[in-house]
Amino acid sequence: MGKRKFAYDIWGDTVNLASRMESNGEVGKVNVSEATYQKIKSRFQCLPRGNVEVKGKGAVAMYFVEGPLA
Repeated sequence: MGKRKFAYDIWGDTVNLASRMESNGEVGKVNVSEATYQKIKSRFQCLPRGNVEVKGKGAVAMYFVEGPLA
């Protein structure tokens, strides 16, 4: 590295889940977890996808964000 450039290595459960969610998403859509859905549901319309099987995690509830609530 050096004095001017920093590099970070990130790993763990959160990164693994994010990677799995990305691979289970669809092009042009925002895919969020149950935890994120619970935080944004009063401001955004979301389409439930049901439980999606995720390698190493089992069934994970996922949602597509459709847009802001009117």
